Amino acid sequence: MAWAILFVAGLMEIGWAIGLKYTEGFTRFLPSALTLVAMIVSVVLLGLTLKTLPVGTAYAVWTGIGAVGTAILGIVLFGDPATLARLFSIGLIVAGIVGLKLVT
Repeated sequence: MAWAILFVAGLMEIGWAIGLKYTEGFTRFLPSALTLVAMIVSVVLLGLTLKTLPVGTAYAVWTGIGAVGTAILGIVLFGDPATLARLFSIGLIVAGIVGLKLVT
């Protein structure tokens, strides 16, 4: 169950990271409010997972999910470059997340 909660926490991290782009420096109310809610939910869920998962593993997976998801959405939504090196690096992060799951 902790891994499922951690996955949702990672999705919330993606949500707030992407949400920051839409807040326009926290000058738009609704995107700002949704971003702040996603931040709070993400951290609270991460905290719940720390009851059973090692802190280093949980934090690395949480940030990894956030980094991968945000990078992919940056490519899809904002036209960020999708170079081979960038995609390979994203793949390395995914491999690290899978590796941590397998050894924990």
